Amino acid sequence: MAHDAAPGHAHAHGHHHGHGHGHSHRHGHGHHHHHHAPADTGDWRYLAGLSINLVFVIAEAAAGLIAGSAALLADAGHNLSDVLGLAMAGGAAWLARRAASARRTYGFGKATVLAALANALLLLAACGFIAFEAIERLADPRPVESGIVMAVAGLGFVINLGTALLFLRDRHTDLNARGAYLHMLADAGVSIGVVIVGAGVMLTGWTLLDPIASLVIVAVILFGTWGLLRDSVDLALDAAPAGVEVPAVRSALEGLPGVSRVHDLHVWALSTTRTALTAHLVHDRPDPDALLREAQAVARDFGVAHATLQLETAEGPDCPGC
Repeated sequence: MAHDAAPGHAHAHGHHHGHGHGHSHRHGHGHHHHHHAPADTGDWRYLAGLSINLVFVIAEAAAGLIAGSAALLADAGHNLSDVLGLAMAGGAAWLARRAASARRTYGFGKATVLAALANALLLLAACGFIAFEAIERLADPRPVESGIVMAVAGLGFVINLGTALLFLRDRHTDLNARGAYLHMLADAGVSIGVVIVGAGVMLTGWTLLDPIASLVIVAVILFGTWGLLRDSVDLALDAAPAGVEVPAVRSALEGLPGVSRVHDLHVWALSTTRTALTAHLVHDRPDPDALLREAQAVARDFGVAHATLQLETAEGPDCPGC
């Protein structure tokens, strides 16, 4: 079941191993919600972004058909991928707040990591779609109604930028918010590109401007997506989150008075905003409870939300992977 404890809460128990010697184990669980974690009311951003953008996708696709604009249709397709991305991100954020159970002891926090990974893959798919359209139009330029294109793309820029700004504050601390932010910022870039291209085509009549600009925008989107893809794959594989330097954590724990060795140190993501840590500390302190509190404080200083620490007063046999 869900287990909550105040920071510094600990329980201890001793037991003996069948190796002719015993050593005491003390387990401490520190629970601390990092101040960067989004508030429980954060879901309205996903719902608002989803609703506005879904309406706009339908309107943009219709305008693209009326104006005969492949650029607007391609942008509508890209926007649709973002609507799906927002739906997944919002759904994952909702799942992450569901209580842990006897089977899912960490709850559904990892769903936020899977959604971030899916968002990155969606962005790559959208880039492929836009690039395909652009290359087609390089070979076969098509006339468009520049006025309609500029008006609709201009509206798209305002909507996409406004949605991106909803996630601005959390983009460095929540991979899901970062995915949504990048999605919508990419859309805003595409939209402003379409406006500029529409104006250029109107003024010069050079229709190749459209596909050339589309390919430039694809390159910008790919550059931004690579980091999101790399980070989300890392978190899915239980790598330490980008903001937590494991050697620095180890050094800080080993630097505590009386600690002679730290082993079995593991740091991984419970979700896109919460980090967990486990470690064994070998020590000779007469005040293990105080040591436990100090070690938990070190973990919190590194932004760890859930720390499980085992204190050992004697060296035990090394285990594989320690």
